[in-house]
Amino acid sequence: MAKKRLTWVDVTKGFLMILVVVGHYPGELDFPLSKYIYWFHMPAFFLLSGLFFKEVKTRAEAGESIRKRFMQLIVPYLFFLVLITAMRYGMELGYGNTDIQWYLNDLWTLVVGGRFVRGAYGVFWFVTALFAVFVMFTFMTRHFSRKVQIGLVAISYVIAHTESLFAQRVLDGGVVESAQQIPLPWNVDVALMALVYFAIGYYLKTFWMEISSKWLGAAAVAVAVCLALDAAGLFDYHLSMKFLRYDHFFLDLIIPVSCTIVVIGLFQRAAKRMPLKWLQFVEKHSISIMYLHIFADIVLNDFFNYGLIGFTAIGLVLPILVSVALEKFVPYGKILLGGFRPRKKPGSAAMVR
Repeated sequence: MAKKRLTWVDVTKGFLMILVVVGHYPGELDFPLSKYIYWFHMPAFFLLSGLFFKEVKTRAEAGESIRKRFMQLIVPYLFFLVLITAMRYGMELGYGNTDIQWYLNDLWTLVVGGRFVRGAYGVFWFVTALFAVFVMFTFMTRHFSRKVQIGLVAISYVIAHTESLFAQRVLDGGVVESAQQIPLPWNVDVALMALVYFAIGYYLKTFWMEISSKWLGAAAVAVAVCLALDAAGLFDYHLSMKFLRYDHFFLDLIIPVSCTIVVIGLFQRAAKRMPLKWLQFVEKHSISIMYLHIFADIVLNDFFNYGLIGFTAIGLVLPILVSVALEKFVPYGKILLGGFRPRKKPGSAAMVR
């Protein structure tokens, strides 16, 4: 029998996707909203992905599982990469750019991906890092005991912070420039840090499925204290997974996890009392929103003046329209939006989402 879909997961992901859009607002705000969003929103996505990870026992199952994730993650990645690039190049040609070397250099940057692509491709790093994490975790859980797995996750956390210290303290330039001096494609090194949040979601699955009031209260206090300390200038905490900025060995766990507990705990309770279908709707079209919200602003900001609300509305509405059009009018449109589902074997049960 098919199990009931977990509404709070969709609602939470929809909210987090809105934060992704808001976090890319290019204008100035009086309140450091983007900094606080970056404290937790990307770790939360990795954590929620880990929450629904399924172990495999055989090589064939591992291959099938990785193939499924490739179709769900990398196929949409490639589709939107080609789509945005074709539109960008059309605009460049319209502006009179016929420099072949410019296009070759740009294409090479797109192949490398990760933190090396900016602008319209600002979120692409997340998908390749997530796919790398999935492959790593599939290998770990298939070949090693739980104790060894946890040890590997801890080692991964230490290596990630060591790399961050090297980038920030040894290499020249600011956060972005120093990270780009480490020439790894697709941000695969970010998977070292992302693996930790993914594992927290997976190993603590029972905890996340129904966060108790006690833990919600404790996490809310921790978040409030951190916000107060930051506002008072007693510390200046930042987290930027894309550019390897991990500021504090302990706070990089405490702050993202505490914030995620608060968000999930609140939406678990809210989803029991109200439908929140609009957030479910946002989550349904989250792939298109993720890939297109920055590009939508790039195309329109020369013609319209708008603030944060207008930027967020454009970053949600236009990608949703594209998503609906792809689903309805383009062959295999759902697959291009990450909707690939392998054929179920006879007698198999539907899994919880």
